[in-house]
This record gives sequence, C-alpha cells and structure tokens, in this order.
Amino acid sequence: MAVSVRGFSHRIGHLSSVLATVKSSPRTYFTYTNEPSQPIKGKEPKWTTAEEAFQDLQSGQTVFSQGAAATPIELLNAMTKVGKSKNLKDITVCHMHTEGPAAYTDPSCEGIFRSCSFFMGGNVRKTVAEGRGDAIPIFLSEIPLLFTRQIVKPDIAVIQVSPPDQHGYCSLGTSVDCVRAGMSHSKIIVAQINPRMPRTFGDGIIHISHIDYAVKVDTPLPCHGGKPPSDVETQIGKNIAENLVEDGATLQMGIGSIPDAVLACLTNHKDLGIHSEMFAGGVIDLVNRGCVTNNKKSIHRGRIVGSFLIGTQDLYDFVDNNPFIEMLVVDYVNSTSIIARQPKMTAINSCIEVDLTGQICSDSIGTRMYSGFGGQVDFIRGAAEGLDGKGKPIIALPSTTNKGESKIVPLLKPGAGVVTTKAHAHYVVTEHGIAYLFGKTLRQRAHALISISHPNHREALEKAAFERLKVMPAP
Repeated sequence: MAVSVRGFSHRIGHLSSVLATVKSSPRTYFTYTNEPSQPIKGKEPKWTTAEEAFQDLQSGQTVFSQGAAATPIELLNAMTKVGKSKNLKDITVCHMHTEGPAAYTDPSCEGIFRSCSFFMGGNVRKTVAEGRGDAIPIFLSEIPLLFTRQIVKPDIAVIQVSPPDQHGYCSLGTSVDCVRAGMSHSKIIVAQINPRMPRTFGDGIIHISHIDYAVKVDTPLPCHGGKPPSDVETQIGKNIAENLVEDGATLQMGIGSIPDAVLACLTNHKDLGIHSEMFAGGVIDLVNRGCVTNNKKSIHRGRIVGSFLIGTQDLYDFVDNNPFIEMLVVDYVNSTSIIARQPKMTAINSCIEVDLTGQICSDSIGTRMYSGFGGQVDFIRGAAEGLDGKGKPIIALPSTTNKGESKIVPLLKPGAGVVTTKAHAHYVVTEHGIAYLFGKTLRQRAHALISISHPNHREALEKAAFERLKVMPAP
C-alpha cells in the first residue's frame, strides 16, 4: 500500500512563518520529511487561539478540512471570521461530508469562501443548489488521488485530533479516509486538539511536530443515529439479513436507519466480519454477542476495518483505544481488489431511486445535488468481483418516499445522476422483497423490480414498462 507524503517543495515558502520557531540546525531529512508519522526533530506546534491559527490565511488559497464526526467546527468558524475581517477573497474550502453549520457557506461569505465537496453533507446542499459552492463527482477510493496528482493543492489543512501520547503522536480518530492524503500535501497544518476525540489504531497517526498551529478545545463530537428503525426499515433489514447475509460473511454498510435495521436482524449469525468505509453503532451489540468476530476474513483477520465514523457517543467510546478496530486510508479500504478478497463480501448501500432497467440514482434528486458517489460503486463492484464468487452487491431502499411516491420509477427524474449503472446492479431490496437483476433482460428486470414496488404503484409501473419496452414485463 502506497503511503502519501507531503512534498518537499511546499516547505520552501513556509519556512519564514512556521519554522522560525525551530532552533537553527542543519537541514536534514528529519527536518524536512513530511510523512506525518515521522517526527520532525526540534519542531513543535505554535499553541494559539483559533483565530490566530489562521494568521497565514490569504486570498486565493485552498483549505482542506477533515469531515464527518471529526469536523473541526471551532476552527472552521474561526477561519470564517478571519476571512471576513481581513476582507479576503477567493478561498476554496474542500472537504468530504462535514458536520456543523459550515459558516463559510453563508451568503455573507460569497466571494470570500467557496465550498468544494468531494461528498456533500446537508450543510452545503443549499450552497451548491444556489451556485455558491461546487461538487466533484468522484469515487471515495479515488479522492486521495486529487492530492497526490496535485489536482487539488491545499495550502492549509484543518484537522481535529486527540492529544499527543507519551511519544508525541496524535490520532485522527474517527476520520482517516482522505485526511492523511489531504494534510500530507498541505503547506500548513492547523489542528484542534480535543480530548473527546477517540484514539484509534491504524493509519490515523500524526506526530505533533507536523502540526504548525495547535488549538485546545474540549467539545463533544457530533452524533447521529440511535433512533429505532421504522416498520418499513425493519422489514428491509429482515429481508436482507434472513436471505442474503450468510454466516462468515464480511459486511459493508453505511450510516442510516436501514443499515442499523440490518444489523439488528443479525443476532443469530456467526463469524461475521466488517470491512467498510464506515460502520454504525449496531456493530457494538453484534460484537458483544459474539456475532462479529472477523475470524473468517482473508486479510485483517480478527479486526474490524473502517475509514471514517459518525454515530452515537457509544460508538465513539467503543472505538477509543480499541485494537479490535483498524481505521485505514480510504484508497485502501475502498480498493475493489482489497474488497474482492474478503469472504462472502456483502455490500449494503442505499439510493434515492431506481428505474425499471436497474439504473440507480444515489447522489441527486433530479438536477439538485444531494450527496455524492461515496463508496457505493467501490463496494458494489468489489463484492461483485469477490474472489470466492460469493459476494453480494445490494441496494436497499423503501418502496416509496415519505409522500407516498414510488422510488422504483419508469424513468429517473430529468437530470438525475446514475451512480450505479444497470450493469453494476445485482440485488435490489425493498420491504416487499428482493429483486435479483444480474443476467436478466430489460423486461425481466422490469418484472422483478415491479414485484418489489409498492402495490399501489404496480399497475402504473407495468403500463409504463410496456410503453418503454414495447413488451409486457415477464419473468
């Protein structure tokens, strides 16, 4: 596995500000290496306030921010204040899904900051919809390439880490994902040091000497989940757990009520493993029951593998200082070749709508961007390519929206993005059953999908299928 490093050349322009704090010494490898796990001799961060940490912020720069539960909210708020007070312009803030208010996306910041999402959270959807922010369609596994290929060149990385241990190492905690690549290719690293950040094992280490400005905070991490699934979600969970998840399977699942519902239905399974870009709090109960052992995994045997987390405080407490959990870089975790090596790889993802040919929209509602590609295609393809031939790529969704509209549709909404193509689609699951699409003709696919749609919509879908295909759907 290749490990990204911060380039040598970026230090040249940065020596005058940060390295002025370092006692003069011969220029050695240890002075200039920017592999974040390699200590830089004689260098320490400047401990300061949140706003003073952005004294190097300038117009035209690019700022990279850590995301999910590790979103450095206090620092991003301070950055916004500094940008406004200094009358700066054209600063790009790039990130995956972040939590908190995203103050830099407020209309008052137009012209000062512009958000650029690799995967959108709810706090930037309005910004993108109004043309004040950008989104890059990209597979989660390929986000680190934006930095290593210098397509995105961050001047400042803004992160949140645990306090340094006795060896001087901080932990990226709940979000390793693309953060290692982002900060390794940044000229300046600004970190909020939070004792509430779990210390996790794996790739998420950074030596304190690589942090240029450090700010102490003591705030809880954002929490999600913990709500019981609805009856529909519970039935979807049962359909998947009872029919598609085998003993000894390796699971991937994201955040949300449907993954939680699936996990809740797996209490009678044995020797399950977890290899997922993220996982939910429902895993804790399965570990405690002995259902999740990871003993059948081909690599990282005996370990849960993830890349980022967001959930309840119980989840953060569970991963804290827990060697049973490995948090690894996302280009490794989401590599299809790595995923395909896992036994009975079962990938469970959700979507917004599916058309009658099996095209799956997951990132937008019509032309309105909603999220992003994320890891769906990485895992759908990785499971399909399973070396043991037993992988199961699954898309799960309720049959209707909250307004009662069918989520299985004759045609995707105009402008809707196809994240998972009809050639990638295998299993589609609703509360009404399971449709297996692989190897099926268009009319067979339409028949299978109509059979798991809501009964109130089946007649209209059947009519629409005939109009589109010029033949009645048939098994």
